Amino acid sequence: RCPRPALPILRWLPRYSRAWLPLDLLAGLAVGLTAVPQALAYAELAGLPLQYGLYSSFMGCFVYCFLGTAKDVTLGPTAIMSLLVSSYTFHQPVYAVLLAFLCGCIQLAMGLLHLGFLLDFISCPVIKGFTSAASITISFNQVKNILGLQGIPRQFFLQVYETLRRIGETRAGDAVLGLTCLAALAGLRAMKNHLPRAAPAEPLAVRISYLIVWISATARNALVVLFAGLVAYSFQVMGSQPFRLTGSIPQGLPALRPPRFSLAAPNGTVPFLGMVQDMGVGLAVVPLMGLLETIAIAKAFASQNGYRIDPNQELLALGVANVLGSFVSSYPITGSFGRTAVNAQSGVCTPAGGLVTGTALPCPSLPLGCSLPLPCPALPRPAPPCPALPCPWAAHCARDPWVPGTPGWLDLVPLCVTFLLCFWEIQYGIVAGVLLSGVLLLYSIARPPIKVSEGAVLLVQPGGSLHFPAVEHLRGAVCSRALAASPPRSVVLDCCHVSSIDYTAVVGLAELLQELRRDGLSLAFCGLKDPVLQVLLSADLEGFQHFPSWEEAARCRGAELGGSRAEPFTSPAEST
Repeated sequence: RCPRPALPILRWLPRYSRAWLPLDLLAGLAVGLTAVPQALAYAELAGLPLQYGLYSSFMGCFVYCFLGTAKDVTLGPTAIMSLLVSSYTFHQPVYAVLLAFLCGCIQLAMGLLHLGFLLDFISCPVIKGFTSAASITISFNQVKNILGLQGIPRQFFLQVYETLRRIGETRAGDAVLGLTCLAALAGLRAMKNHLPRAAPAEPLAVRISYLIVWISATARNALVVLFAGLVAYSFQVMGSQPFRLTGSIPQGLPALRPPRFSLAAPNGTVPFLGMVQDMGVGLAVVPLMGLLETIAIAKAFASQNGYRIDPNQELLALGVANVLGSFVSSYPITGSFGRTAVNAQSGVCTPAGGLVTGTALPCPSLPLGCSLPLPCPALPRPAPPCPALPCPWAAHCARDPWVPGTPGWLDLVPLCVTFLLCFWEIQYGIVAGVLLSGVLLLYSIARPPIKVSEGAVLLVQPGGSLHFPAVEHLRGAVCSRALAASPPRSVVLDCCHVSSIDYTAVVGLAELLQELRRDGLSLAFCGLKDPVLQVLLSADLEGFQHFPSWEEAARCRGAELGGSRAEPFTSPAEST
């Protein structure tokens, strides 16, 4: 077999078919039309000048074409990433571009070191709690621009309070334009969802009509932004302006230059280390959430379309995209669910569609040089897709039996804690959720289920591997049951489920052997797997006995277990 090419583009480019070209072109253009207004919206959400949304949109498309392993995925700014950037860059482009560079370096290092497995420690409840809170935060963040309110704080609870308190200050022009555009977006989206697909046997005119309607509905964000811009320009020409405007968006492409590693301030210069300290925990949260979003989207579309991805290669692609993007004034980017869905629905065949999207995205920035109404960029900003909105408990219980007393119900604890704390500060919610998930994971290791069968001897069967947090619990369970019986009974420890053991566990088992021997009882092992058996043999435990099965162990002890009373698996608390 030929070795697999290291560069992902070499895996599909040599077998590229001419029949794929029209589909890739159509998909690339559809994604480009969708991405332009979203880029403006995401920049506004990040608290940056609108042109930075366009600057952040095209580099990832080119890089992913060469380094990506999923044909559907597109990289660019997203709602969640923009919200995180807003939290850690103080609405200053210099910080945002430097954050993109540092995030890219971290992601690149993780890909080279094959550290993608670290993302597995961020559990699904934490992700869904975060995305639920982000969905509500992002959705409500659009209200102030649609209503034309100014001076609304960024913190969610203060934002809700101030918006409701000052709702009487709503600007009529902004509200009318915003609600009109919102209705147009909803209508175009409903039209696309209910549009019947044109069959190949239909007349040419019908198929062309279908294509026009489909493109219009897919590019609804661009059409709405164009409509709002024309309305604002018409009022400008007539000498009146009822809308708040974004200010002029500079023309042309960004200069190719490295990110700035210092910042001029009124009271001096902020050095590189000072900027890093200012961003703080954002240097961990932003790259990890970027990796998580990209890999989750890639896995979802890969499984849906029947191909596989390489997670570490995805990390490399994202890292390179962020590093190179920082040279064209990009803020951190990641995989975009909305644009990836448009790409897949458009029938993209290869990552070459990203070349078309990357070429189309900078084009609007060449002649733009105009102002847009503030309600306009807020509208195309979709909240992240989230099945746990608005009630995480209801959404999860509808699909999973997360009811107290059933397996998995404790996962509601990190979900709800993450969900609530993310309204205060995003980093606190994520960190608290990860820590709670870790505590639950460690608890299951420290208190594995234990099955006890009583007869002439006690048959004790741990339900998992033996590590140092579980040793004292196992010793207490064995001694309390063996010595409390009348008469006291010897013990057979069935280790068929024990696949690993550590030094502290070996020491604990040695002490258990001695404790039982002092009371005239014995402890025999059975069902040991080879790695565990080798560890115990090398420890040279005094009185160590091993048998292939518990029946043979019982027979050698002169006991019969045929009439033994078996108890079901019990929780650690019950087994003691």
